[in-house]
Amino acid sequence: MAKIAFIGLGNMGGPMAANLVKAGHEVTVFDLVASAVQTLVDAGASSAETAVEAAKGKDFVVSMLPASQHVEGLYIDQSALLDVVDKNTVIIDSSTISPESARRVGAEAAKRGITMVDAPVSGGVGGAKAGTLSFIVGGSAEAFATVKPVLEAMGKNIFHAGDSGAGQVAKICNNMMLAILMAGTAEAIGLGVKNGLDPAVLSDIMSKSSGNNWSLQVYNPYPGVMEGVPSSNNYQGGFMVDLMAKDLGLAFDSAVKSRSSIPMGALARNLFAMHAANGNGALDFSSIQKMFADLD
Repeated sequence: MAKIAFIGLGNMGGPMAANLVKAGHEVTVFDLVASAVQTLVDAGASSAETAVEAAKGKDFVVSMLPASQHVEGLYIDQSALLDVVDKNTVIIDSSTISPESARRVGAEAAKRGITMVDAPVSGGVGGAKAGTLSFIVGGSAEAFATVKPVLEAMGKNIFHAGDSGAGQVAKICNNMMLAILMAGTAEAIGLGVKNGLDPAVLSDIMSKSSGNNWSLQVYNPYPGVMEGVPSSNNYQGGFMVDLMAKDLGLAFDSAVKSRSSIPMGALARNLFAMHAANGNGALDFSSIQKMFADLD
């Protein structure tokens, strides 16, 4: 079993770290939120006062942070972990950040002889808790082979997307499609409800027809249709609107840089940005349903 530092214990990071503990790894955690740290300590992890303290002497460092600036701050700027970790420490960043940031941090790690991969995830909080996440890894083939056993303690599907930054490119493409599908699903259900259909009946029809998609299958956005999802819990938990808006911004920036046409992605970005601006940023992203239905 490996000695692992886990930094960032939010809705996703906390369950991921817990699964590493369950797998028998020696896990040291750090987060700015004391209650999140305590939850992992109760589960069998050790805690550290700083990210630097957590990372010293470890086989792996796993980070799960909100945005590019936090990852760059952790590894290069403020905490500068790349200057303090052992040369044989392998770094796994599972945050969703810009491909440029991932490549910058990866290049700085390479300059110091440190192996690093970007490994953003898909599968949501449910997947994080169940240990069934998909990991999309960017890095060398050798690095992928090294990190795969650790990732398999937290996920079910482990993909090698390509070189450094490729994991982030694949992730933002996936999340752009997810946002488009969620907004479209919410729009269709809203239309049906306003024309007298039961949302559960309509969802069942569409899920067995050509309109079927992930949102209908496992993450229905209409309250009361599906148990155990954020829409049936006042849109609490899950993947926040603010984070989806951030990811769509990353997709838009990448499209500008590569001169790619993303008309539907751009529309989804505007919809989720508007939804966040209307005070819904902390709700789950399926709450986009509120735009298309008369919900309290």
